[in-house]
Amino acid sequence: QVQLVESGGGLVQAGGSLRLSCAASGRAFSRYTMGWFRQAPGKEREFVAYISFSGVSTYYSDSMKGRFTISRDNAKNAVYLQLNSLNPEDTAVYYCAARAGYATTTIDDYHYWGQGTQVTVSS
Repeated sequence: QVQLVESGGGLVQAGGSLRLSCAASGRAFSRYTMGWFRQAPGKEREFVAYISFSGVSTYYSDSMKGRFTISRDNAKNAVYLQLNSLNPEDTAVYYCAARAGYATTTIDDYHYWGQGTQVTVSS
């Protein structure tokens, strides 16, 4: 089992950047695919990005590609999401999630979730 805690959210102006962190505790972090998801007010939770066990493979939602970067440090049991060129439509609670299996964009495939961190982008 793994416990996840996100941090790094906040209020930023349009065009700005944030770096989200997700600290994992528990065993065998390097065996988990890690994903980031987000949920805007009144909307369903959506996939943002995932990164494979080793960090070699990453994948992004089309709307985030080129602006967001996912990375991980298995020695520190952490995964990160760099958010650049933010716009008000990126306002949401961002969640990290872990999956003990192959990488997928499907929310229900992820077994463990953090509590989320709020990102608010002002215009």
